[in-house]
Amino acid sequence: MRNSTRSKVDPFIVMDVMEAARKAEEAGRHIMHMEVGQPGTPAPQGALQALSRAMKDNAMGYTVALGLPKLRARVAKLYGEWYDVDLSPERVVITPGSSGAFILAFSALFDTGARVGIGAPGYPSYRQILKSLGLTPVDIETAAENRLQPVSGDLKDLNLDGLMVASPANPTGTMLDRAALEALMMAAAEQEASFISDEIYHGIEYEAKAVSALEICDEAYVINSFSKYFSMTGWRVGWMVVPESHVRVVERLAQNLFICPPHASQVAALAALDCNEELEANMAVYRANRTLMLDGLPKAGFDRIAPPDGAFYVYADVSHLTNDSRAFAAEILEKAGVAVTPGLDFDPKRGAGTLRFSYARSTEDIEEGLARLKAFMDARSHQD
Repeated sequence: MRNSTRSKVDPFIVMDVMEAARKAEEAGRHIMHMEVGQPGTPAPQGALQALSRAMKDNAMGYTVALGLPKLRARVAKLYGEWYDVDLSPERVVITPGSSGAFILAFSALFDTGARVGIGAPGYPSYRQILKSLGLTPVDIETAAENRLQPVSGDLKDLNLDGLMVASPANPTGTMLDRAALEALMMAAAEQEASFISDEIYHGIEYEAKAVSALEICDEAYVINSFSKYFSMTGWRVGWMVVPESHVRVVERLAQNLFICPPHASQVAALAALDCNEELEANMAVYRANRTLMLDGLPKAGFDRIAPPDGAFYVYADVSHLTNDSRAFAAEILEKAGVAVTPGLDFDPKRGAGTLRFSYARSTEDIEEGLARLKAFMDARSHQD
C-alpha cells in the first residue's frame, strides 16, 4: 500500500535520543537525562489519591467531548487566580494533551494549504502536525537580540492565515512581555491571521509572571496542559480556551476525532489544580537547577547561552564546537553518558549549531550531568 504525502513528516529527534538513551541503559549504562522536556517528579499526591478514590466506584467510561464540567469550571477559575481574567467555563475545552489541542485548533481554524507562522527555533511538532494536516508551516527566523522570539516586524509580507507563539518557549525558555505579545496579536489581526498562544509552560517562571493572551484579547486560541507545571506528562490531558463562537465548532471535531479525553486523567487533573504546595516545591527544584545550569554549563565550555525566563531548558549556541549537532549529541551520549537534544529538532536552518539542555530532573541528576559534561569537554579540548 502507498503512504499519503501527509504522512511524510520528519521524526521527532528528541524521541530518537530518548530511545538511544534507553538502549544504553538496557546495556547497563547509567545515563543522565538532559534531553527530554518532562519533569522528573510524578503527578501530585493529591491527584493520585483522588483517582484512587474515584476508581472504587466509577467505571471511567466516556465523558462528554469537551471534558468533565467540574474540570472545565476549575480551569476557568485558574485564569482568575493566575491572570485576574474572568473566564466562562463554557469556553474551556479539555483535550488529550496539548497535542490534541493543536490538532483541534489547526483543524478548526485552517483550510488545506493555509500558511501558519511559527517561530524558529520552536517546538518541532508544530511544523509536523501542520504538514500532516495539509497546512503550510512558515518558519519565522527569530533573532538573538529579540531573545529568539518573533516580533511584530517579522510578520511583514508573510501573508499568514495564522500565527502560533509560545511564551515561555521551547527550546529557549524565553518569554514575551505584555507589550511584545500585544504587538504580535495586533500584527496578526492586521493580516486577518488567527492567533494561537501555546502557554504550556505557564507556572514555570522565574523572575516575572508569564502573560496570557487572554489578558489582552478574547479573539485567540489559548493552549495549555497538565504536563509541565502539574507534572503529568504521560497522563495526556490538556486544555484549550477558544472564543465563545468557536466552542461548537471545536466540540464537533472533538467528538469525532477523540470522543473524549481520558476520563481517569481528567479526575487526576481536577485534583492536581489544588495541589499548590507540592507544585511549588517542584518549582524550588527548577530554580535550584536553573542556577546550577547557568553556572555549570559555561564552566563545561557551553558558554553561549542566555538565562531562560521560564520552562526548564537552556538553549546553547555550539556552532563554534560543531556543525553537526546530531552527531555531537550522539558523541556526548556515548562518551559522557549524558543525553541532550540536537537543535535540528527546533530549527531546520540553524539547528546544526545548537543544543538544548533540559534541567527538569532532580538536582542530584543535574549536578552529575554537569560534572560529566565538564569532564567530557575537558577531554575533548585536550584532544584538539
